[in-house]
Amino acid sequence: MPTAGLPFATSVFSVDVDGVALHCNPVVCVISGIRGAVSVISGSEQVSGDILLIRPGMEHRVSCKGSGINAMYLDGLSWPGGALLAKRLQGVVGDLALDALFQGVEAQGELRRRLAGDLPLFPQQLATVLEDLASDPMSRMTQFELADRLQMERTGALRLFKAVTGQTFRRFKQWSGLRHAARQIASGDLVRTAAMDGGFADTAHLTRTFRLSFGLTPSEAIAGLAKAAPRSPSPRC
Repeated sequence: MPTAGLPFATSVFSVDVDGVALHCNPVVCVISGIRGAVSVISGSEQVSGDILLIRPGMEHRVSCKGSGINAMYLDGLSWPGGALLAKRLQGVVGDLALDALFQGVEAQGELRRRLAGDLPLFPQQLATVLEDLASDPMSRMTQFELADRLQMERTGALRLFKAVTGQTFRRFKQWSGLRHAARQIASGDLVRTAAMDGGFADTAHLTRTFRLSFGLTPSEAIAGLAKAAPRSPSPRC
């Protein structure tokens, strides 16, 4: 498995909404409709289907009238190439993605294997760094500490970090905090508690970042999670 040795996360959420506003997924994302097809729209481009793979860093909105959304975020997965915005997952890969969306850990691993390219070589210390960042979103680890732990000069350490994770060091830390906060919100914690535990300055900071990354505010997500809960698996990270 190309990501062997690296503690990348797979996060799954279900929300019962008609769509989400313009946003950029920080990582590769798989979506499907709870009760129907979904569409990913950016400018004049639109991709529709039952199961879609969305490219990270591309501003888009999602439409799923009356359907609701299952979403799976795949940390550390490089875009497999091809489509600019999104691509339909069909056949064996589509079935595998559907299994992965419904909490199939083995299916999630196999999907990663099928979609992933080869990772650059990385020092084993990087796995420990990623574990520490994920377990403590409030960590103030600096670029210089990263370089020291990887036993590299700062520029090289930052370049390697982005090559392996697909994100800048700063963005990865923010995404780890956001994922932590989203997990707490899904489990019923107050937004202000999630913001504090996720390392955000305040509730407003979390709300802005949440909307830019998911296309929903935390309050919209809470309402959507509550409606989706009886019909879909419990959110899990």
